[in-house]
Amino acid sequence: MKHIPIRLGPLALLLTVISICMATLGILSFTTARADFSLAEKYAATVQERYALEKEGQSFLREVSDVLAAGGSLEGLDGTETGPDGITHKTLEYEDTRLQVGLAPEGDAGFRVVEWRIQKDWEPESSMGDLWDGEF
Repeated sequence: MKHIPIRLGPLALLLTVISICMATLGILSFTTARADFSLAEKYAATVQERYALEKEGQSFLREVSDVLAAGGSLEGLDGTETGPDGITHKTLEYEDTRLQVGLAPEGDAGFRVVEWRIQKDWEPESSMGDLWDGEF
């Protein structure tokens, strides 16, 4: 019986290339998953801040309703400022996010929300790394 020799060179090369590709894809998958998790955590923190401000804003509106039902006015509320146009403003803060609420009197014991704005301070990144600034 004749023995046929098996060449392992091309097979070993193919398995090496496949192993390198699989390792590269595994590393890329792990890096992408970690970046997605980091972004999800940032988004969750932002949503928690916004919901906390929304809750405080709704509590403020409830307080305003109670004051107006008792015969009070918008001008006498704590922490509010009334502008020359008659709109009462209140700013609520939670960490570095602000909710600005503007209320206008409407009718005898009512009000209308004319402003409900959530803002967050943002500063652009000033450092661009070690880029060349164009000077020699």
